[in-house]
Amino acid sequence: MGKKKRERGLAENEAKAVARNIRVSPQKLNLVAALIRGKKVATALADLEFSRKRVARDVRKCLQSAIANAENNHDLDIDDLVVAQAHVGKGLVMKRFHARARGRAGRIQKPFSHLTIVVRQVEANA
Repeated sequence: MGKKKRERGLAENEAKAVARNIRVSPQKLNLVAALIRGKKVATALADLEFSRKRVARDVRKCLQSAIANAENNHDLDIDDLVVAQAHVGKGLVMKRFHARARGRAGRIQKPFSHLTIVVRQVEANA
C-alpha cells in the first residue's frame, strides 16, 4: 500500500539539485547564478572556483550535487552536461534590531535564499 510514485518533472536528459536556506540575499546569489547559466559544467565549475564571491562556494557545491545526480541517478554523461537553469528563490528573512542613537532601534534584515540548478545533457556537435 501507499502512494503512487510521482511522475518525474524533468526530461530524461536532465537532473537537478536544490540548495535551501543559503544565508545570503537572493539578489547577491542571483549575480553568481547568472555567471554559470548556459555554460558547460566544467567551465562553470572553474568560474566558481576562482570567483571572489563568498556564496560561490555554496553554488559550486550545489552544482557538483547536480552533476553527481546526473551521473549516478540518471546515467548521463558528465562531459556533455550544460547548466540549463540556475533559479534563485526567496527564503525566510530573520528580523533583528540594532541599537541606534537617542534610544531608537534600527531594523536589520538577514535574508535567506534557495538555489535550484538543472543540468541537461546535450549531444556533442561533430
